[in-house]
Amino acid sequence: MATLTANPPRLGLPGLLKNATVRKLLLLAVAAAVLVPLADARWASGSWPAALTVDLSGPLARTSDWIIDNRDSHPLFLYFFGHVSNVVVIAVRAVYLTLLAVGWAGVTALGALVAWRVAGVKLALGTAVAFLACGLLGMWVPTMQTLALMVVAVLASIVVGALLGLAAGLSDRMDRALRPVLDTMQVLPAFAYLLPVVLVFGIGVPAAVLATVVYAAPPMARLTSLGLRGADKEVLEAVESLGSTARQRLLTARIPLARRELLLGVNQTIMMALSMAVIAAVIGAGGLGDRVYQALASVDVGAALAAGIPIVLLAVVLDRVTGAAGEKLGAEPEPHSGRGWLYALAGVVAVAVAGRLAGRLDWPDAWVVGIAEPVNRAVDWMTAHLYSGVPVIGGTADWAGHFTTWVLDPVRDGLQALPWWAVLLVVAALAWVIGTWRTALTAVLAMAAIGVLGVWKPSLDTLSQVLAAVAVTLVVGFAVGIAAARSDRLERALRPVLDVFQTMPQFVYLIPVVALFGVGRAPAVAAAIVYALPAVVRITTQGLRQVDPAALEASGSLGATSWQQLRQVQLPLARPALLLAVNQGLVLVLAVVVIGGLVGGGALGYDVVFGLAQGDLATGLVAGAAIVCLGLMLDRVTQPTERRARKGA
Repeated sequence: MATLTANPPRLGLPGLLKNATVRKLLLLAVAAAVLVPLADARWASGSWPAALTVDLSGPLARTSDWIIDNRDSHPLFLYFFGHVSNVVVIAVRAVYLTLLAVGWAGVTALGALVAWRVAGVKLALGTAVAFLACGLLGMWVPTMQTLALMVVAVLASIVVGALLGLAAGLSDRMDRALRPVLDTMQVLPAFAYLLPVVLVFGIGVPAAVLATVVYAAPPMARLTSLGLRGADKEVLEAVESLGSTARQRLLTARIPLARRELLLGVNQTIMMALSMAVIAAVIGAGGLGDRVYQALASVDVGAALAAGIPIVLLAVVLDRVTGAAGEKLGAEPEPHSGRGWLYALAGVVAVAVAGRLAGRLDWPDAWVVGIAEPVNRAVDWMTAHLYSGVPVIGGTADWAGHFTTWVLDPVRDGLQALPWWAVLLVVAALAWVIGTWRTALTAVLAMAAIGVLGVWKPSLDTLSQVLAAVAVTLVVGFAVGIAAARSDRLERALRPVLDVFQTMPQFVYLIPVVALFGVGRAPAVAAAIVYALPAVVRITTQGLRQVDPAALEASGSLGATSWQQLRQVQLPLARPALLLAVNQGLVLVLAVVVIGGLVGGGALGYDVVFGLAQGDLATGLVAGAAIVCLGLMLDRVTQPTERRARKGA
């Protein structure tokens, strides 16, 4: 006779414990109750233990000495690096001489006609005005020097990035191997890798081009890999069913399907290369970057603006042209488009020949409009009237002092007063709550690596500046982004302002900031805020505008007010975009806070700049590696697991 046995009832978790975050917080509380007393008993002082520090100064100094001693005799330099250097010099010089031979009229006509064929008359006129403005500012020759350098650097970056992206897109193993390399290349401050490049190639154009390639190639590699991996599976299966080989599938299906990502990679590579124009001037790149750098050294705001404006104009024009080319991909070609390109080329040749016959290859000196003196007078007036002594509100110097005393100092002192193990526990807790145990482990290892490198206190100083700058950036950026998302008129008015601020070289921000706020950590933070703000505003605006209109209509039909729609519908649905804004704000702030070492920011930024100026490989690279670790830790702490999965991190 069979017996029936009932299954014992399952005990459900109490209501609060069903939430994964609550369970994580409870486990963290238990772990802290056990670990904190043990850590406090073992490391009562709280400073990073000397026994856990690795001194890299000796090996790096020996490496630097070996490079210097063998640069002129070792076969590696004579038969490899030497040839690379010669090829770069010849290529840049050939492009530069070609631009000079075409003349200002021919170059302007070439840019305008290419823009016309790609995007229409409006952009063609804008392109012509941009090139003419470079001449009017007296920067035609430096602009051609920068353009020649950028042409070679961008082409090399595209080739290197496309090859790396091709390998990563076709091989999972290569993708996993390249991911940390590309992360490091993008996060490592430019100043940190300028030093090894200068050690190998010396001061000059080759070092500047290769440093630009290191900085600008990763976006091309990432987007190429993304495009190849995101190709339509059904199309690939259809092509494979026709008996095509792997090479034929790549050339006829995968690459054509990834055209938009490839062109976006070209666009991002151009923008990254132009942003390196000023930094590369530190190692002899010349051109517009050198003019900006020299103006920074003499605190000449007018000269810096005169050289910075052409960089912004080049960036905006190239961004618009490549963006328009991307939008036209996949569209039906216009009738007789090939004939149109021939007519455009003939027009350029005719203009160039006419300029040569008229002897007008160089921009006429009589057409130069000097803006340096009026700008400097305006800056002097602002400094005299706004720097201090303003009734009621105080001057900018007072604001900088109050910000340093009330925000920067307490945050820095608070971080440095925490025991090192407490900092690691806080990092682990934040990363685990927002992600997984792997996220927490990565963040903790990145933070611990900073202590191992022996730069614990300077890193916490830099972290305090980053946190303060990011807080202000997010508050202002979210507020402006929300306002722009709700007003078409405000969004249109902000667009050109954001374009200018986002493409302005980082060095240019430092000059007016120093003039208004003096020298110190506050000016470095102010420059970082101005540099990171446009990206946060753009991403916030775009994320809120892309919220499903049906959800807004549904909430409105239920009687929700405008504020309730924003708080309960738009912000929750735009959460991925807002998290991306936080991430981009962190990355951009970290980049400029480091450059702020030039204006008294101190900490890791000063170490990186000092290492480059003194040829101290150990100081520069160790500080640069610490900045990479800070960037990795902040990324893991601020980005949920699902967000990183979508962006392939």
